[in-house]
Amino acid sequence: MTGGGKSAALMKLKQEASDSLYERLGARLTDSSLGEDQLHELVRKELAGIASSSSIPLTAEERRRLIREVTDDVLGYGPLQALLDDDTITEIMVNGPHKVYVEQNGRLSRTDTEFTTEEHLRRVIERIVTRMGRRIDESSPLVDARLEDGSRVNAVIPPLAFSGSTLTIRKFGKKPLLVEDLIARGSMSPQMVELLRGCVQAKLNILVSGGTGTGKTTLLNVLSSFIPDDERIVTVEDAVELQLQQDHVVRLESRPRNIEGKGEVTIRDLVRNSLRMRPDRIIVGEVRGGESLDMLQAMNTGHEGSLSTLHANTPRDAISRLETMVLMAGMDLPLRAIREQIASAVDVIVQLTRLRDGTRRVTQVTEVQGMEGEILTLQDAFTFDYSAGVDPNGRFLGTTKSTGVRPHFTDRFLEQGVPMPFNIFDTDSVGLR
Repeated sequence: MTGGGKSAALMKLKQEASDSLYERLGARLTDSSLGEDQLHELVRKELAGIASSSSIPLTAEERRRLIREVTDDVLGYGPLQALLDDDTITEIMVNGPHKVYVEQNGRLSRTDTEFTTEEHLRRVIERIVTRMGRRIDESSPLVDARLEDGSRVNAVIPPLAFSGSTLTIRKFGKKPLLVEDLIARGSMSPQMVELLRGCVQAKLNILVSGGTGTGKTTLLNVLSSFIPDDERIVTVEDAVELQLQQDHVVRLESRPRNIEGKGEVTIRDLVRNSLRMRPDRIIVGEVRGGESLDMLQAMNTGHEGSLSTLHANTPRDAISRLETMVLMAGMDLPLRAIREQIASAVDVIVQLTRLRDGTRRVTQVTEVQGMEGEILTLQDAFTFDYSAGVDPNGRFLGTTKSTGVRPHFTDRFLEQGVPMPFNIFDTDSVGLR
């Protein structure tokens, strides 16, 4: 048999072996009572029998490779496994079985990776969501889930996904990024780190604002690392992603409704419940609806030092979105009352931006000062210097510099005994490039 002929025969054998395994083992592949080791042993035994009965002569290496690749297909993530194992890849986007894109170093590119069929892709998606106790089918054709390492997964299948099942995986690093990593990458300047460290330790309420993929969760992890170890932290998330370093952490995760349409537990339910758990800090992974009102009320009733993220392009947009989300709570509050709640609850907005060169930078640190008439006033403490231009590779040369205005909230540093070198607000104070 020629090399090309044998390669095609091996591909066919691999597909037949996968199909045969699904036929023989069926529901046992998604049986939550079986541990991973038991499942792998079960699959290996079945595959050894299939390889032995094959009419194609296999070398020992071909046999091992066949068993490994089919095991990846059936128990792992099939063709995506190599992409998931590559630490330089931060996002994987599957647009149907034959188009797989990745993000590396902030840039998108298409890969040679493919699924054999739409059915093959569907099996991988079902394996991911079933492991997380979620379901995906024609009656529930889209789902948010996560991998064991916390990586975020979104899947959409036909009939909603017209061009074939779509899968998006936002990967999480095996080691959470530390503040030193963000400084080294130019995402933050040392002066800004000093300010934000003081804000967290002085128990100011902080909102991290930014667009999709700007690194809001990563920054939230870094900010949470400044929380003292002797405080009780309650985190509330749609899918658990935060990687907090403290010991005294309670992690709450929302739950979608079941197949009967019951059993849903929302972020808002969890935020309300967290108030009864004696938290020193409440961290909400992301506010996107009525839970924003409960979060603001918590910030205003003795739960200082709370942290959260939201989607917005500027600090002013973040305030507008927060107003809209509070209205979604259905309380029919007048706009002035909502703005007063925000003004008294939120102290600092940290704005993240993904720049044209693919880097993610903190572009504004903004103080929420209070109300002037009907308007909620904001004041930038740090802003990004776009005027510095770009280098020959298209990378922005600027950094985020002090505006020269010392925020009013620094009075809290003195009250709380938090040390702060106030020369960080000098305009000649420059950060790393």
